[in-house]
Order: sequence, then C-alpha cells, then structure tokens
Amino acid sequence: MSLKTQLNDDVKTALRAGDKPRVGVLRMALAAIKQREVDERIELDEAQVLATLEKMIKQRRESAAQYERGNREDLAARELAEIELLAAYLPAPLSETELEALIEAAVSESGATSVRDMGKVMGLVKQRAAGRADMGQVSQRVKARLSA
Repeated sequence: MSLKTQLNDDVKTALRAGDKPRVGVLRMALAAIKQREVDERIELDEAQVLATLEKMIKQRRESAAQYERGNREDLAARELAEIELLAAYLPAPLSETELEALIEAAVSESGATSVRDMGKVMGLVKQRAAGRADMGQVSQRVKARLSA
C-alpha cells in the first residue's frame, strides 16, 4: 500500500474514531502532499512523499524549539505531538553502525578524498538513507570523516 493511500485510510479511521487532533495532522500532511503535486504538476512517488513528510517534521522541530525559547510549552508540546504522529509514517531509522557503514560505502564509491568532495558523498547517502536519517547529522559526520 502506498504511503498516500495509507494516510487517506488513516484519516478515515481517525474520523470514525472521533480523533480530531489526529485527523487534523493527517489532513495537513495530505494537503502538503497535494499542494506539492499541484505546484509541480506531477504525481509524487513514495520518495517524494517521504521527503514532504520529513520537511513537515523538520518545520515542526524548528517551531517547537522557538516555542520553548519563548516559554510557550503548550505550543511546543503540540508541535512535538505532531512530530510523533508524522514520524510513525517514516521508515525505521538507521542504527549508528548502519549509518557509519553507509557513509563509508559512499566515500569509497565516490572516491572522495577531501571536504570538497562532500557533495558527491552526500548525494549518494541521501538516496540510500531517505527518510531514515537526519541529513543534518549525516552532513556533520561526512564532513568529519572527510576532514580526517
């Protein structure tokens, strides 16, 4: 079952159960997916749907951090709850050892020798770890690996 189909089915299930917060978040996710499809005039594939969900999670993390800095714990808690709900649709995250192995494979495959080759390595890692790793942290690890 595709991720979009699963989201649609889960909206229907949440509506029947009367779970208004879940319905709201899922509808927001579907709206973001639909907006991207309309803007780009394409049908999103699984990877693009995952990227859209990742972007939504990243936005909510940033919002939660800002709310916490502004002493608005109630709003931060709501953002964190939305993150938790959306994260359930992402694939299982990579373990530390899997991530290190992936980075090493990408470095050797691309022939990277310095930080100037970071773009090549990140391109390979991003394809293979889509939705399964925080690319900000991956970028820091790749940079550290290539700097050594």
